[in-house]
Amino acid sequence: MARPWEKCRVVRIVNLTQHPITIYDESGENVVEEIPPSGTVARVRAEQPVIGYINDVPVVKTEWGEVEGLPEPEECTVYVVSTLVLQALAGKRDDVVSPDTGPASAVRDETNRIIGVRRFQTI
Repeated sequence: MARPWEKCRVVRIVNLTQHPITIYDESGENVVEEIPPSGTVARVRAEQPVIGYINDVPVVKTEWGEVEGLPEPEECTVYVVSTLVLQALAGKRDDVVSPDTGPASAVRDETNRIIGVRRFQTI
């Protein structure tokens, strides 16, 4: 199945996370693109009722709800969201991706902090 951005010569990338996203080339040495936050953050609504206690420490059950802050689809536009938001949208939207922070993609600094990625991921 073709993704909606595959038909576009130029794709507008909108960062709906609260952090800048730095994309590196495959070698992980050269910055290809820096995508600043758009100012809008897509989030998944969550409820966390207490379901019990372990040694007087509350245990909550996280119940995920609707995604907030996601604009309507636009032609030749891809929205970058967190992996949690991407998972909540699985099967609902094909115009969203998240930074791939797995070992094959993450670029780390000398303290092992992720400073960028080599690719995006989808579900």
